[in-house]
Amino acid sequence: MAALIPRSRTTPAPGAVHVPEWLPEERQRELVEACRGWARGPVPMRRTELPGGGVMSVQSVSLGWHWSPYRYTRRAGDVNGAPVAPLPEWLVELGRRAVADAYQDEAAGRAYRPDVALVNFYGAGATMGMHQDKDERSGAPVVSLSVGDACLFRLGNTEGRGRPWQDLRLESGDLLVFGGPSRFAYHGVPKVYPGTAEPSVGPAAGRLNLTLRETGLPG
Repeated sequence: MAALIPRSRTTPAPGAVHVPEWLPEERQRELVEACRGWARGPVPMRRTELPGGGVMSVQSVSLGWHWSPYRYTRRAGDVNGAPVAPLPEWLVELGRRAVADAYQDEAAGRAYRPDVALVNFYGAGATMGMHQDKDERSGAPVVSLSVGDACLFRLGNTEGRGRPWQDLRLESGDLLVFGGPSRFAYHGVPKVYPGTAEPSVGPAAGRLNLTLRETGLPG
């Protein structure tokens, strides 16, 4: 019954906008197929090793710039040394449309110039701890797209990993944009809900999350 009730757009925090069902099913399928290609390389999807020796439970691959803790490079020195795959223009345009729609501001969309995409795959048991996206030199918004299983997304504050925070359920096709006062808010994914994806749209299991950002780095 809950699935039959339309979900409304919300502003969980200043500068943060959640737009349910923003990506139509056809675009979700296209994004899944594109992610499968990116996962094969030239830099393959992998679990990132953290400086302290831990390994992230999500699997990741980058476009435009290669992200490794905690910097951006053009080559994946921590994987295979290959140059990172380019960020396709259609994905840049999708990010601009996302910002325009979230903020209901066409000028904000035109001004948005993402140059990196991070693709994360949440398999069985994968989570993401509370963290800030602060490796960029730009304060432009982060665009987050979800495909596959639903998740619990925790949007916190800019001061630390603890409360106050708000919990959102992100479903397949949902858009979340956070910028302005929420750009450097701590956030994470403490739980993914297995088996909640529409089989004809998402991956066979798990959740794909794609985030677009402006690094502010020279080209």
